[in-house]
Order: sequence, then structure tokens, then C-alpha cells
Amino acid sequence: MPNMKPRKRTRSRRTRAHTVDFGGEGTKLEKKPVRGVELKIVSRWTMLFAVLCVTAFAAGRPPVSAAGSSQAATKERLVFLGLRTAAYQVKDLAKAKAWYANVLGVQPYFDQPFYVGFNVGGYELGLTPVPDAGQKRSAAGIAYWGVEDARAAYQRLVDLGATPHEPVQDVGEGILIGAVCDPFGNVLGVIQNPNFKAAGN
Repeated sequence: MPNMKPRKRTRSRRTRAHTVDFGGEGTKLEKKPVRGVELKIVSRWTMLFAVLCVTAFAAGRPPVSAAGSSQAATKERLVFLGLRTAAYQVKDLAKAKAWYANVLGVQPYFDQPFYVGFNVGGYELGLTPVPDAGQKRSAAGIAYWGVEDARAAYQRLVDLGATPHEPVQDVGEGILIGAVCDPFGNVLGVIQNPNFKAAGN
């Protein structure tokens, strides 16, 4: 009876393949080495790719401080777009409309029972009816209307029924300002300012 005892396993140093002899001709079985990429190499490539992605994402975003300051600057620029309306409260809208039409030399562009608006050189002088508006009111802030000659404009307003509130005075740099109270209790200012040019002039 032939000897079926398996021989010892041998490893080829050249191919590093495993060979097993089960004791007969044509019974050798050879295992070839597994080919592929080691796990640690794959991990390195994955990490490198991840770092590149994060870097590209960060490069495409503006700095937080710059974005915040840009938004703040935009908001500041949009706070005031220029003077639009100086509103005056009047007890008798019909009388106030007639008086201001005479003072300004123009008719209102907007005329309704709840509001009358005059276009004065691209700005609006508005009249709002308030039944309990007092005849004399303290100025919460005076709107100064531009004129070529402050003293002449001041005197004309007084001649038309306004009362003096603040005499015309030189505040420097050739600027003259003054104010009167219209017949309806509002403070109306005039200013002669050679240094200021309105947009478009």
C-alpha cells in the first residue's frame, strides 16, 4: 500500500507561493500570492483627499469678519437716502394749503383731505391735518429750506403772516440760517448755504 503520509509544506523564496504535495504525481496544489493595495496606503489617500476638500471649501468662503463688516457697511449706506418729506401739522388744512401755495408759488402735486404735498425743488413739504394742533409748538427739529437770499426769504415769510422764531444769523463759511413760525404753529427754517450742492445740481 503506497505511503499516503503528506510531506512537509515548503515555501518558495522566489515566488512566495505555498505548495502542498499530497503524495502523488500531479497532486501538487500551488497558492498564488494575493495582489492589491495595502490598507494603510488607502487610508493615506483618503485622508489626503479629505484635507483637499476641506481646504477648497474654506478657500471659497469669505472670512467671517469680512462678511460681517461688508453687511454692516451696506446697512449703514442704506440708512438715509436723502431728505424726502418735511411734514407740518395744521389745524385747518384748507387755509394751510392756500398759504403755502402762495409762499411757494406752486400748487400741491398731491391734494387729499388727509394730506397735502408740495414738490419743492425735488423735496416734499407735506401738510397733515391734526384737529388739536396747537397754535404754538416747540420745534422738535427744524427743517431748513434752501434759499438764495436768507434775509429776503425770512422777511417775505414775515410779511405773509409768519412770526419771527429765530432771526437770520451768520453761522460761518457764508452760511445764513433763520426760522419763523407759520400761521399754524409750525417752525419753518430757511438756509442760505453756498457750500452745499444737492444731488443733480
